[in-house]
Amino acid sequence: MEDIEQQRRHFESIADKYRDSRGHPNHLAVKEMTWLYFLENKKFPDPMRVLEPMCGYAEGKQILQRYTGRRLQYTGFDFSETLVNHARREDPSANVFLQDATTYEPGNNRYDVIILIGGLHHVYRHVDNVVQRLSRALVPGGRFINFEPTQNNALFRYVRNRIYRKNNLFDADTERGFDLDELNGLFRRNGFVLEDQIYPGLLSYVLYYNPDAFPALNVGGTRLVKFLAGVDRCFFRNWVGRKLSFATLSMWRKP
Repeated sequence: MEDIEQQRRHFESIADKYRDSRGHPNHLAVKEMTWLYFLENKKFPDPMRVLEPMCGYAEGKQILQRYTGRRLQYTGFDFSETLVNHARREDPSANVFLQDATTYEPGNNRYDVIILIGGLHHVYRHVDNVVQRLSRALVPGGRFINFEPTQNNALFRYVRNRIYRKNNLFDADTERGFDLDELNGLFRRNGFVLEDQIYPGLLSYVLYYNPDAFPALNVGGTRLVKFLAGVDRCFFRNWVGRKLSFATLSMWRKP
């Protein structure tokens, strides 16, 4: 598919910058506070069979290992050869391979958890196909953890679309954020049941989650990041956060 190939070429062109920026202490601090909040007190099997589609540099593997305390039987795939090779170098024992999510076939493999971080908006024209394919890889009762760019008002939709058109870290032809109701509808019509959802795309996210795209916003140190992220937590589960968040973190269950 032409749009998938265009997105693959675009991502290959920015892969090194994307990977390197995600190591900045401010990014790591806001990510830690978000995922610790979301995953604490959630129960998972041990060992846990995990699939990370569109895995990048296997960020989901690192998150689940750190914040669930479970042993992982991990599989990941991505269409970026650069990031797949990086993930293999970082952890030679991890099962990571080159694969396009729109043509993925699970075969006889089944997983307890799928974790997909910022992936669906890169294949927004094919999301039902992708979610259906991934659903077949989950065991009954399995969880689908999804973190996606979203908006829940017309102003934020306009701002994001303008950023995608003007910032060369994005490809406006092949990616776009989801309206929140649209994203939730995607999972529900594919048979998933919502278990938990938070709205972490607030001030600390805007300033620090995408330092590759917005380096001018990456100001201050980790003390400021943690303070702002702590304030943001007050709005993770209420209507204010839902309305103003630029991202949504959800856990869906396959019946």
